[in-house]
Amino acid sequence: MAKILVCDDDKEIVEAIDIYLSQEGYEIRKAYDGEEALKVLKEEEIDLLVIDVMMPRLDGIRATLKIREGNNIPIIILSAKSEDADKILGLNVGADDYVTKPFNPLELVARVKSQLRRYTQLGSTPESGGRSAFSTGGLVIRDDLKEVTVDGELVKLTPIEYNILLLLVKNQGKVFSIEQIYESIWNEDAIGADNTVAVHIRHIREKIEINPKEPRYLKVVWGVGYKVERI
Repeated sequence: MAKILVCDDDKEIVEAIDIYLSQEGYEIRKAYDGEEALKVLKEEEIDLLVIDVMMPRLDGIRATLKIREGNNIPIIILSAKSEDADKILGLNVGADDYVTKPFNPLELVARVKSQLRRYTQLGSTPESGGRSAFSTGGLVIRDDLKEVTVDGELVKLTPIEYNILLLLVKNQGKVFSIEQIYESIWNEDAIGADNTVAVHIRHIREKIEINPKEPRYLKVVWGVGYKVERI
């Protein structure tokens, strides 16, 4: 089973998460601040990180920024604050999802499973016989390799970013609403999904567009949603 790193300066929370995730068969590693988390990630192959925002020495936001410099593992942010600004900050620095404290442990388990499923799919090979390559202009997705290139240059995407882009490229010219994108990728009702989807769309643009402010591929249809142009 997957190896999960849980990082929080509250040891009781770490132990509680350990209990619930261990019951699901996951192997747990523990850290109590961002510096410890970075050390574990250098020493071991970790499949998913659950990290608190507010911690001593190195907080979850700055730790996530450092991790994203060279690692695309799923990251779930824990935050004691429920304001949208805090959630968006976590997504902006590269987290894939967030859970607000106090949280239902079963919800956290479900989100861990969901993120690991996407991460596993990103590294898997699809069944033979299906179409595996999709392109528009210089943007090419090789779904058999889970690889995205723009004008021949490899682009690194997180699992969420990859799945959003694949959905849009597979359906070139079709406009997807924010709710449709969220429900297709997260497999749950799109309640308050606007900011979450918008942040991931912005990250994708920054990686695939020469000028993200004047995108060639990933376009917004104001008041409706997003689409990838057929070029």
